[in-house]
Amino acid sequence: MSYLSKDDPELKNLISDEANRLDSTLNLIAAENHSPFSILEIMGSVLNTKTIEGYPGKRFHAGCTNVDCIESLAIDRGKSLFGAEYINVQPHSGTSANLAVYFSVLNIGDRILAMSLPSGGHLSHGHLASITSKCFDFTHYKLDPKTELIDYEQIRNFAHSVKPKMIVAGASSYPRLIDYKKISKIAKEVSALFLTDMAHLAGLVAAKLIPSPVPYCDFVTFTCYKTMMGGRGGIILSKKKYGKKIDSAVFPGCQGTSAVNLLAAKALIFKLAAEEKFISVQKMTLKNAKAMAQAFMKKGYHIVSKGTDNHQVLIDLSSKNISGKAAENCLEKVGIILNRNVVPNDADNPGKISGIRIGTGAVSARGMGELQMRQIVDLMDTTLSNRGEKRILSEIKEEVLKLCQSFPIKKSI
Repeated sequence: MSYLSKDDPELKNLISDEANRLDSTLNLIAAENHSPFSILEIMGSVLNTKTIEGYPGKRFHAGCTNVDCIESLAIDRGKSLFGAEYINVQPHSGTSANLAVYFSVLNIGDRILAMSLPSGGHLSHGHLASITSKCFDFTHYKLDPKTELIDYEQIRNFAHSVKPKMIVAGASSYPRLIDYKKISKIAKEVSALFLTDMAHLAGLVAAKLIPSPVPYCDFVTFTCYKTMMGGRGGIILSKKKYGKKIDSAVFPGCQGTSAVNLLAAKALIFKLAAEEKFISVQKMTLKNAKAMAQAFMKKGYHIVSKGTDNHQVLIDLSSKNISGKAAENCLEKVGIILNRNVVPNDADNPGKISGIRIGTGAVSARGMGELQMRQIVDLMDTTLSNRGEKRILSEIKEEVLKLCQSFPIKKSI
């Protein structure tokens, strides 16, 4: 029996429509993925009922025997998976995790050095639209304009000039690896703390396919629903000496009760992430991203940094006479879902969005490989080149649907 069908058939139909949309479209949004059905089961479980202000063994409400075990399990599995000295699994989101780190060791007005948004950074790294910029004094480093890669000497020069209390690495749209060792050395030169936000990369790091920032950082934050393939929520890893400050900054500093169903989902994905099925999906995610980048470059597209080392492909459409927003809308009409994104060339044009960001996590979770990536690139290129041709777009939509039907969403790990 479906209780929702009885209580609210309108809402039940909307959820069914969303399930059908996911099944019948290609999800290339880098910040999304298809979670195992067991994760969805946990998130809709009775665990949603419990209030758990505080930490295991030190709660402000009774009845926490079982949920204490769940949070402790998430803690133990997360520390083991990432080789961390300390972990807090309670943050509601990646931004909540970043805020907790900032407020755990910094004072209002302290200086922070981070990557600019057009270069690939994140809103919570001091963008003017974020509360973080109102609380702290951010300076932003940019990519080298020629290579579109991180300029570590520029970071060093900024660090020695502004003397930040913290340096932030990590990004929401940087397709290359980051040299955490180099930035750690720079941070030590100016006695700054070092935070890496690996929200997008956590699954690849967990699978040990790309370098981990954990050995080089004072703090590492991430989310569990991107390449990690889990439920919603953020995580903080740190050196043990910062544990008490982090705990206090999360609760009661930045939030109240945490969602027990999401803590359980975190515990589960940490278990699954150590298994071969998860690692296989992550390997395919990397291969697929490289295949897409190469296919786009062969068609004359400007790929930021001329390639990728992770799950992202960032495309600057400036030379294609189409904006990122127009490309996003056009592709959605044929069932290809991605997001418009600022690119390095937009830095001097506030409000301009010239790019699109592609992620291969979700299509890899469906079992698609490099052959399908090249097919998708062909479909995207034909769509963008014929965006006013209704007949051609209709044919492409049918091709997209056939591809989706050949690789249905299933228990991916």
